[in-house]
Amino acid sequence: MSKRNTYPRARSIPTRAKLRGPLAAAIVALLLAGCTSFVPDYQRPAAPVASAFPFDTAGTASAVAAADIDWQQFFQDARLRQLISLALRNNRDLRVAILNIEQARAQLQVKRSDELPTVNVGATGSRQPNSSGGITSAYTAGFNVTGYELDFFGRVRALSQAAQAQLLGTEEARKTVQIALVASVANTYLSLLADDDLLRVTRDTLTTREDSLRLTKLKLDQGVSSELDFRQAESLLQGARVALAQLTRQRALDDNALTLLLGQTLAPDAAAALPAGLALTGQGLLGELPAGVPSELLARRPDVRQAEQQLLAANANIGAARAAFFPRITLTSSLGTASSELSGLFKSGSFGWTFAPQLILPIFDAGRNQANLDASKVGRDIATAQYEKAIQGAFREVADALASRATLGEQLRSQLAQTNALETTLRLTDLRYRNGAASYFEVLDAQRSVFAARQAVVQLQLQQTQNQVGLYKVLGGGWKEAPTAQ
Repeated sequence: MSKRNTYPRARSIPTRAKLRGPLAAAIVALLLAGCTSFVPDYQRPAAPVASAFPFDTAGTASAVAAADIDWQQFFQDARLRQLISLALRNNRDLRVAILNIEQARAQLQVKRSDELPTVNVGATGSRQPNSSGGITSAYTAGFNVTGYELDFFGRVRALSQAAQAQLLGTEEARKTVQIALVASVANTYLSLLADDDLLRVTRDTLTTREDSLRLTKLKLDQGVSSELDFRQAESLLQGARVALAQLTRQRALDDNALTLLLGQTLAPDAAAALPAGLALTGQGLLGELPAGVPSELLARRPDVRQAEQQLLAANANIGAARAAFFPRITLTSSLGTASSELSGLFKSGSFGWTFAPQLILPIFDAGRNQANLDASKVGRDIATAQYEKAIQGAFREVADALASRATLGEQLRSQLAQTNALETTLRLTDLRYRNGAASYFEVLDAQRSVFAARQAVVQLQLQQTQNQVGLYKVLGGGWKEAPTAQ
């Protein structure tokens, strides 16, 4: 059987071909389209919030914004810093956020690879009967490019831009998760400190009420006091025991929450090896962080930047949907050897090549392209609304934190003053009772008031300290780490 190439022979192209009429116009249009993008010009939506934060009394008390303060500098408690380091290494939510970045980076590479041809090495062979009653054989081997799209109208580039925006969005999401994790570890740790303080107050109260019950029982046995006084003292004692059980349970729950945030269980020896912690009222946090103006804050908050990247991705998808209305040019080509006999596949003279471009112009698609364009425009509108919602949510969080900062200090001072007054009242009432000038009911009522006031002081101290952590968080602090962090 004679050997023949199945590939057409390459021919030279005239260097001065004359282009006339529609052919010239089409080529010029394609060349111009190669410089055209159908992605709409991006205009950042105006922030739908006020131009200033209420209750921002810090002014320029600190020259450094919260987003530029690393968490090792903000938190002074060495034990807390060690716990945060453990959480950043082991927390599963943060680990997922980091893996999402790797996944988005791989997806971006997939989209970018579509901008370049994919070259494969392949071999084919076929045998089929011919009209003369014989069998025609064809064998090929070499390099081939299949279905490579010449991106004259920017469809593939627009999809790459969308994937790149998604990647940047996942990087901002990772920062958001870290900020939330740092604040959650700090707040849970502070809650544990408050639990310990409340337990200490409750145990002291329980001891006092046990002594009071014994004294009342002694007076009852001697006929000096009534059974009513005894039962009231017993009721107060049992109330303190109820509070002790509740606080013991709450501390266990807070400890479990911290374990989840850390991503590991701290063995007793590991917990003992941690540095000594500071008291709830001695944390030394930076309480006068400047909020600045909303426009500056919104440019620094990772969650707002993530929402904007989602908006940019949706904007790029519109360009890809618009480009689908224009011709799509794909290229299939191969370069290698061809022969009608397998033994002659790599012999001299078997070289061949094919070049098969294809142009497809959509004529009728039952409205598919228009529906895709409409859907991408609606997607952009949704992303715009989500971006604006992220801005409004960030503004509200900062405004709430500032309002709390402006009022918690005065509330705590008044609560401390009230507690001191109630403790004095308790001493005077007890003295009057011992001298027969007051009933035992007045003493019990004063004891209840003092216990409640002492609990309120600890709770307000916790709120004030957690407010400082919360303000640091909502101002974008917590994602940055010191270069020398261990």
